[in-house]
Amino acid sequence: MRFRVRNTAHVFERVGLAMAGAACGLFVGAYVGSAISALTTQGFLLLMMVLGFAGFYLGIDTPQLPFDEAHSEIDAAEFLSAAGTLCATLTALASVAVIVLRLDPHMAWTWLALFGWVAGVAMQIVGGAKARMRA
Repeated sequence: MRFRVRNTAHVFERVGLAMAGAACGLFVGAYVGSAISALTTQGFLLLMMVLGFAGFYLGIDTPQLPFDEAHSEIDAAEFLSAAGTLCATLTALASVAVIVLRLDPHMAWTWLALFGWVAGVAMQIVGGAKARMRA
């Protein structure tokens, strides 16, 4: 019984993180979509949310390598996951700031937000998948 409760709690935690990723994707999509008219579609918002859901589900709480002398190399999966999480959440935070403060940044910042988000969740997905394949 205790094992099932622990596994259920872990699934709840990961799904909660994934929903936070979807919300971050929604914020980035709303900002980028409002600035680039070609991306003002429901499909684009859905894509951004799905990428955020997948990235935060796979890329957070990854299995780590044992910490001992035999495994002294850099854990690429953990590094990718951490860098991706930082990049994605920083982009989401900047997007929320632009929306809430009603800023009108240069178009280059909008493209940087889009590429930063895509790069961040891609690093999370790759890092999380790599960590789970070796576990």
